[in-house]
Order: sequence, then structure tokens, then C-alpha cells
Amino acid sequence: METPAFLIAGLLVALFALFTVVRAVRIVPQARARNVERLGRYYRTLNPGLNLVIPYIDRVHPLIDLREQVVSFKPQPVITEDNLVVEIDTVLYFQVTDARAAFYEIANFLQAVEQLTVTTLRNVVGSMDLEKTLTSRDTINSQLRGVLDEATGKWGLRVNRVEIKAIDPPQTIKDAMQKQMRAERDKRAAILGAEGQRQSQILTAEGDKQAAVLRAEGNRTAAILQAEGQSRAIDEVFQAVHRNDPDPKLLAYQYLQTLPQLAQGSGNNFWVIPSEITSALQGVSKAFTEQLPRSPATREKPVDEDMTAQAASDTAQAEEAAAEAVADAAKTDRAIPEVLPSEPPR
Repeated sequence: METPAFLIAGLLVALFALFTVVRAVRIVPQARARNVERLGRYYRTLNPGLNLVIPYIDRVHPLIDLREQVVSFKPQPVITEDNLVVEIDTVLYFQVTDARAAFYEIANFLQAVEQLTVTTLRNVVGSMDLEKTLTSRDTINSQLRGVLDEATGKWGLRVNRVEIKAIDPPQTIKDAMQKQMRAERDKRAAILGAEGQRQSQILTAEGDKQAAVLRAEGNRTAAILQAEGQSRAIDEVFQAVHRNDPDPKLLAYQYLQTLPQLAQGSGNNFWVIPSEITSALQGVSKAFTEQLPRSPATREKPVDEDMTAQAASDTAQAEEAAAEAVADAAKTDRAIPEVLPSEPPR
């Protein structure tokens, strides 16, 4: 009976010794820290690696993460300067730099950071209107970071960044903002359309102007060329007349050919014949009855018989026409002596 009791006692002692050894050895991971209290008072902070403590005298507290941590807080209602309630989500980036201060200076540093962020956010946003709040995120972030970094320094924390994740205004404000944005876009579209139409009209007017200028230049050039052509034609006719040296008989014959054209109009029921038309017609008749002198070209070249016969025929027809014209002119002179003067003004 004594042997089993001795064995049990020895086994219990061995288990106690093993438990004591296990309690004396503490392994701390990298970027972690543990605070040690000896007899209820802070003694030291365990660094990463293998550490030895005195069992039952030293008390080792849980691990404290020394890495940078990211905490996203739930949306908080904030009232702006123009009395609008907006929901703001924030994201906080912080890091524990002093494990002893983070454990002993504040009971729950994470909750303290959250509450401090909410109160600071309300103070900052409360001095801004909605439009400025929506467009001043960098300003809000910098102000939040300054206040939090100053307040959390004694807690052994360092606030690296504070970001506003979302700002949600009321639904009515969202609808009004959407209508405003739509109106602005319609306005820009109308302005762009008007600008395009104006540019189109300007370009069209410029094109019409250039076309009118080119047309006017073309008409002017055409008129100049036509005038030059007429001038050359008149000059050629004038030179030809002077080269051929026409006599009064030829001019009287031309006048005789012009008389029928004066009576061709539908309204020419009355037309005037000068008084010397009789003498002109008599000269023409005399010119056809007399033998014309030969020109140098006629004297140099022999006259063809066919051409002579044709000339004789034309001369006979001209004599008949001249005789009829003389008779008509004599009748006209006797019929309207009171209308026609004896001699036209010269």
C-alpha cells in the first residue's frame, strides 16, 4: 500500500515540476509584445523570442500586436453646418508603439480611438456645409489625423492615416443632386450644340462669301473679256470699212436693206421715212443701171461666166426692189406731207 502512494506522490511532483517549467518558458512571436507583472506590479515587457519568467510570481498578460492595424468604423450620423444629416464611414490606420502604455494608460485603446474619431469628425464636419464636406475629404482627413495623433500619443499609439470611406447624404438630397447634375449636363450639351451650330453657320457664311467673291470675280473677268471681244470686233469692222473705202452708193444700199426690218415689229403701224430717201433710192437705182468700174482685182483676174451671170441676176433683182421702194416712198411722201418735214434736222 505504501508503494503506490509513493508512486502517486512522485508522479504528482513530476507533473508539478513539468507544469512549472512550462510556465517559466514563454515564446513571443515577431512583432508581438507581452507585459509582465511581478507581484501585481509592472516588471518588464517580453520581446520577441524565448523568454523566462518566474512561475507563480510573474504574471504574463496577453499578446499585444505591434503591427499597423486597420479598423473600419460603422457609419456615424453627422450634422453639417447647413443642418443636413449625413452618414460618414471612416477607416483608421494606427500602430502600437509602446506596449506598456497601450496596456496601462487606456483600458480599451480601440474603443477609445473609435469614440475620439467620431467626436473629432463631428466637430470638423459641423463647421462645413454639405457641398464643402463632399469636396474637402483631404482637409477632413488631415484634421482628423492631427487631432488623433496628438490625443493617442500618450496611449502608446501612432495614427498613420485616417480616410473617409463614404459620405452618404439623405435620399432627398441625392435626388436633388442627381437632378442638378442632369441639368448641368443638359446645359453643357445645349451650349455645345449652340457652339457647333454657330460654327457651322459661320463656316457656311464664309463659304457663301468666298463663293460670291469668286462669282463676282468670274463675272467681272467675263465682262472684261466680252467687252474686249466686242471692242476688237468693232475695231476690225471699222478697219475693214476704212480699208475698203465704201462710197455713198454702198451706204444707200445698206440703208435700203435696213428698211424692211423697221416694219417687221408687231407694233410698228406707223414709221417715218426721211425726205432724202427718194434721192438715195434714185442713187441706188442709178448705181445698178450704170456700169461699175472694175477694181484692180477685177482687172487683174478674168471674170468667170457663171459669176457674171449670177451678178447680172442679182443686179436685176436689186433694180426691181429699188424701183418698188422708190414708188412706195413717193406714195408715202404724198400721203403724209404734214407729218414729215421736208428735210430732217442735221
